[in-house]
Amino acid sequence: MLAELRTLDRSQWSAVIASFLGWTLDAFDFFLMLFMVDAIATEFHSDHEAVFFGVTLTLAARPFGALLFGWLADRFGRRPILMIDILLFSVFEFASAFAPSLVMLLIIRTLFGFAMGGEWGIGASLVMESIPAKTRGIISGLLQEGYACGYLLAAIAYYFLFDAIGWRGMFMIGIVPALLVVIIRLWVKESPSFEAARGEPRANPIAVLLRHWKTTLYVVVLMTAFNFFSHGTQDVYPTFLKSDHHFDTHQIGLITAIMNVGAITGGLLFGALSDRFSRRWAIIGAALLALPVIPLWAFSHTAAMLALGAFLIQVAVQGAWGVVPAHINELAPDGARGMFPGFAYQAGNFIASINATWQASLARQSSYSHAMALVCGVTAVVLVVWTFIGPERKGAELK
Repeated sequence: MLAELRTLDRSQWSAVIASFLGWTLDAFDFFLMLFMVDAIATEFHSDHEAVFFGVTLTLAARPFGALLFGWLADRFGRRPILMIDILLFSVFEFASAFAPSLVMLLIIRTLFGFAMGGEWGIGASLVMESIPAKTRGIISGLLQEGYACGYLLAAIAYYFLFDAIGWRGMFMIGIVPALLVVIIRLWVKESPSFEAARGEPRANPIAVLLRHWKTTLYVVVLMTAFNFFSHGTQDVYPTFLKSDHHFDTHQIGLITAIMNVGAITGGLLFGALSDRFSRRWAIIGAALLALPVIPLWAFSHTAAMLALGAFLIQVAVQGAWGVVPAHINELAPDGARGMFPGFAYQAGNFIASINATWQASLARQSSYSHAMALVCGVTAVVLVVWTFIGPERKGAELK
């Protein structure tokens, strides 16, 4: 596997690194909000459900951004649209720090979600179109775990900075991703597939999606399950540690950081395994691993056991996710690869966007432990079944 990675040239590694950092910093900006639910609710004299509605709005807005920015990327190129997208979500993250009311914060978070929706699909297509087919699995795991790295960075920032600068100061840090645009401008080249087709007549990517509606529908349902799997195990987790276990800032930050080390481990491992075996069986194997870990993860009472459970559950969850960038780029129809992966992913996010609000509502009736266990268990089973019956195009040529 390492020998295959050594075949990547400088321009290919530049695309990988830029896309990885884009997704890392995108996730960093998203997850900062989740650590501050209690503080925001306190300042605006509201409850957790109302603040979690901001998370719902962020997720719900993402497919619309994916559709627009994906269409632009198929028309004008991956690289310039990726830069515009990163600038936009960084600006909206920074603007969140100045929200005078909860309503205004929710509006800004919706705009942030719209901009955030374009980054993943464009970055993933740029990379998958730039690297050899034999390296897609391991690079897929690396790219996807930018998400876990972003969550890890948010946990570290929360651990060290929240008590000093508060939730508004935390949002101000979110302007940092804008600096990534400089890296992309200087070092990243356009997708070879896009360049090869430059000047040729281009199909309308929306028409391509409609023509391949069965594949589109299948992947949207798949990504709905995937998003319930990830958001159902991650989004309410800091609030769970605070509300159900009354941990302080440092304990929450440390346990969440450990959880994301597990996520990175799982993504890299199962991404690599998908190159050796198959995309389908790597996803199924990882999802099945989550089931026996649920009691340890959701119902432990000590910080050490909760940290162990969090580590292991994310090995499974992000292990399955590590296969996703390669898998759905290979399933994407030619002519819509800038739009298809991001739109399918974010359409699944749209359907799963009720998760945080729903889990908070369930927790009010019982506990966050029961809410998390229910979503994780059901989703793992659905993901296994739906992946098993679905297609796979491992190693497909990406035109």
